[in-house]
Amino acid sequence: MLLVIDIGNTDTTLGVFEGEELRATWHMATAIHRMSDEYAILMLDLLHYKGLDASDIKGIAMCSVVPPLTATFERLSQHYFQISPLVVAAGVKTGVRIRMDNPREVGTDRIANAAAAHHLYRGPVIIADLGTATTFDTVSKDGDYLGGAIAPGIATAAEALFTQAAMLPRIELARPKHAIGTNTITAIQSGIIFGYVGLIEGVVARIQQELEEIEEKAKVVATGGYAELIAKETSVIDIVNPNLTLIGLRLIYQMNKA
Repeated sequence: MLLVIDIGNTDTTLGVFEGEELRATWHMATAIHRMSDEYAILMLDLLHYKGLDASDIKGIAMCSVVPPLTATFERLSQHYFQISPLVVAAGVKTGVRIRMDNPREVGTDRIANAAAAHHLYRGPVIIADLGTATTFDTVSKDGDYLGGAIAPGIATAAEALFTQAAMLPRIELARPKHAIGTNTITAIQSGIIFGYVGLIEGVVARIQQELEEIEEKAKVVATGGYAELIAKETSVIDIVNPNLTLIGLRLIYQMNKA
């Protein structure tokens, strides 16, 4: 079995694959000061809950946008699983060619998303990842990572609103019944949820326009914690795949271990 680890700024997502089947997924809060032994206890307990043991894991692949935790999880992998993990980084085969001005600037989670989207959906693809940041990644039909856009994430924007405006409360990020909010909570929900729908539709439309100058219209794939919430409110998202990054890690692992 293959253990895949996606270390994000807010959440760390784990998955276990048996062949191509994703047997289990878990989410834990990313805590930069947590030690490798602490993460190991959590991970081993999660595996045990699914009837799995550390000895069942034969390979580990990981991507990280939190550099200090990359070394933490490498130590964990070596000490508790006796495995040197495959870490997505420069020099690792990914199945996509990075056409950015500086390829090293591209987050490894975005590379994993691009690898999975290109493999699964072919053709040109736009990936909207709705997490701590809202990112848009564009992959050509030939597997070229062309670039994209980055905006604050939905929860990040809502938290900034709360911390910077003394009279505004923290709210649940849920769809309001109406665009016209009749109280402070529903007004904020409308602004955040429907505002981000507009942001996504606007950015996707501009990317589609530029893409269609060189190739056909792209499929739009959404992933990340708020993908399903936003996808219900817009027709520009064709596919929701919450496990896109984990699938990308599995594919990259297979390319490099073949």
